[in-house]
Amino acid sequence: MARTVSIGTQDFEKMIQRNCFYVDKTGFIKEWWESEDEVTLITRPRRFGKTLNMSMLNCFFSNKYADRGELFEKLEIWKDGKYREIQGTYPVIFLSFANIKQNSYKGTIIKIKKIICDEFQKYAFLKDWDGLTEVEKKHIRELDYDMSDESAQEAINDLSNYLSRYYGKKVIILLDEYDTPMQEAYVNGYWEELVAFTRSLFNSTFKTNPYLERAIMTGITRVSKESIFSDLNNLKVITVTSGEYSKCFGFTEKEVFDALDEQGLSDEKEKVKLWYDGFTFGKSKDIYNPWSIINFLDEKNYKTYWADSSSNGLINSLVKTGSSYIKMMMETLLKGETIGVPIDEQIVFSQLDYSEDAVWSLMLASGYLKVISSDKLTGDRTKSVMYKLALTNFEIKLMFEDMILRWFSPAKNETNEFIKALICGDIESMNAYMNKVALKTISYFDTGNVPSDEEPERFFHGFVLGLMVDQSENYIITSNRESGFGRYDIMLEPKDKQTQKYPGIVIEFKVINPRKENSLEETVEAALKQIEEKNYDAELINRGVNKENIHHYGFAFKSKEVLIDGQ
Repeated sequence: MARTVSIGTQDFEKMIQRNCFYVDKTGFIKEWWESEDEVTLITRPRRFGKTLNMSMLNCFFSNKYADRGELFEKLEIWKDGKYREIQGTYPVIFLSFANIKQNSYKGTIIKIKKIICDEFQKYAFLKDWDGLTEVEKKHIRELDYDMSDESAQEAINDLSNYLSRYYGKKVIILLDEYDTPMQEAYVNGYWEELVAFTRSLFNSTFKTNPYLERAIMTGITRVSKESIFSDLNNLKVITVTSGEYSKCFGFTEKEVFDALDEQGLSDEKEKVKLWYDGFTFGKSKDIYNPWSIINFLDEKNYKTYWADSSSNGLINSLVKTGSSYIKMMMETLLKGETIGVPIDEQIVFSQLDYSEDAVWSLMLASGYLKVISSDKLTGDRTKSVMYKLALTNFEIKLMFEDMILRWFSPAKNETNEFIKALICGDIESMNAYMNKVALKTISYFDTGNVPSDEEPERFFHGFVLGLMVDQSENYIITSNRESGFGRYDIMLEPKDKQTQKYPGIVIEFKVINPRKENSLEETVEAALKQIEEKNYDAELINRGVNKENIHHYGFAFKSKEVLIDGQ
């Protein structure tokens, strides 16, 4: 009989007691325990079972679950007698930063202090225990939500001390979603303040804590060691490219196909694989994201479950406001092709505004990209590895296509009219419509008070992505490729070479250069001249497009003013 599929349950005890659909991941317990690593950081994309696995560890090790072996007796870990003896024998401190999503430093620190204080309240009996000194008892009584930053930073170390003395055993510390506050701090502009606080908190909790047996942290990203882990030389880091625990988070293909069989959906395996397969951890390929699979088992419909479970705000912002290079790379990915970029898995959030490599690193860690192959770089960039990356699966492709369409929603009608004018060669309409679009959309993309000279180029490469979505049935669209004696900016190759309805199109962009040109008219003339002199038509002609059916367009820019001409 098929088990009930429970959506959103992250409590291991509830999952087992209710006999809900559950994929056995208790092998994680054994692999972690036998690693002998003191402090382990495991990064995985969101909705990949991190919280459920941490709840499982808590139920297995915590002495609050002593004599609760029935939770595990049907699972893999219970086959090993050694682990039956360990179950329920350790004091465990279990914290989660998953809900710390404040837009200010003050609000974030208040939430962290509340979480720490609430954890102390679970052990309120300690304040009356004779094994503590009067000073220590007074310390527990005085801890509250208004505690000083210094008290908060030392609190988990203090609690470890008290619990280890009370139970006669060192503590296990579990911290889930450690980096959620970090991402919010970056987005909302209080990164440096939070780093300083967190560095001291983590140093006291995980480094200078003599009462610690083992610890695990989970998160989406590996925040750079220099930021918050500078003092933690006892930290074992497991990222999406590491070999350890590669099958402990997410579902393997066998686990997914077994689940489809159980739920009477055996005929859906091929389509489920297209939509939701593609994640790679270490050398383990064909990993599926659990959130989409569980929701598909429940609803039996194909939807972008994982992509829709978050606003994807940070990724959206980084791509939307990124350079033309980032937009061109996204164009390549959306075509189903791969990109080659250097990746340093230590995410430095302060670099995201100017480092394109950091953007790809974040997208890989977050699950939007998958590794096809990798090669170690040499020389000055010894920390980085050159990766060949692709979009993870069809669900992610749909997510990005929808994201790009939303970028253009402020000027959607104008954009549609511009495309018609572009194909028909209506220069007057192109100028009228595009100046409206440029005025609205380039302002929308600005990230600072002073518009960048590169904004027009950024916009139009983003615009190419919009064209891809709307015109992919009629055109093969490429940009910044070699043709003739140079590199064109944008080329639209009609799929039907025999019809006059869809001409070949070559576009060249130029920002006015005051040292060479006195007006936009001179700039647009230079753009058209470059198309002719560099023989950009060569590629279209070689592909079967008639020379007479190729349109040339020059786009000239000065701030938010656009002038278009053609021939």
